[in-house]
Amino acid sequence: MRLGGGFLLAWGCLFAFAVWSSGLAFGAEGDLTLQGMLPGSGQAVPGQVGIGLQVLALMTLFSLAPGLLIMVTSFTRVVVVFSFVRQAMGLQGQPPNQVLVSLALFVTFFVMSPVFDQAYDGGIRPYLDQQITEGEAMDRVIVPFREFMLRQTREQDLALFMKLSGIDKLDKPEDVPIRLVIPAFMISELKTAFQIGFMIYLPFLIVDMVVASVVMSMGMMMLPPLVISMPIKLILFVLVDGWSLVVGSLVQSFK
Repeated sequence: MRLGGGFLLAWGCLFAFAVWSSGLAFGAEGDLTLQGMLPGSGQAVPGQVGIGLQVLALMTLFSLAPGLLIMVTSFTRVVVVFSFVRQAMGLQGQPPNQVLVSLALFVTFFVMSPVFDQAYDGGIRPYLDQQITEGEAMDRVIVPFREFMLRQTREQDLALFMKLSGIDKLDKPEDVPIRLVIPAFMISELKTAFQIGFMIYLPFLIVDMVVASVVMSMGMMMLPPLVISMPIKLILFVLVDGWSLVVGSLVQSFK
């Protein structure tokens, strides 16, 4: 089975559940036993993780899932750019934060779907089919995310964290520790998001300057220019189909 869109949280929950359920087995007479967990409950499996540790790992995964989604996917760039769009138009509460975050999530799932599919096909599905171990599955799942982050990470950002960690040179990009790739990737995403936000601000800034000049030349000192410029910026944004342009440009920026 192939998950077309591929949801990271669903896959993470599925993987954690698979790890937990790997300790369950049916006995010779069909009764459900916990192998390697309780004395005399079945044939012991070497290296079997205790049920308490598995439940702890599952709860930890639930608590870290939002942070992982932000750290290793395109969510940071998307949500920051959407915030710039709202602020550039002068709309403080529209669209609401829930709408922007939800749209950013679905755009993230769209951008990351090839990476999710590679992680599922290469690591999670073989593990569920009992073809590989948990450690091998985790190593295979990390590979497509590492490749995605390295493609979007600037060399100077990665070099900064390598210098801070005392690593001089590596033979190939695959040797870079994931603890260095993630912060370098996030810094690069923030820089790219601010660059895109600056380009979005420019046309709205021009509209504000023109409206302010017209209002001042007409002697309407008591009328804030924002009252007039905001509806003008809003109608212009709608006429040029601004959301489609912003989302399309964001998706293309990850190619």
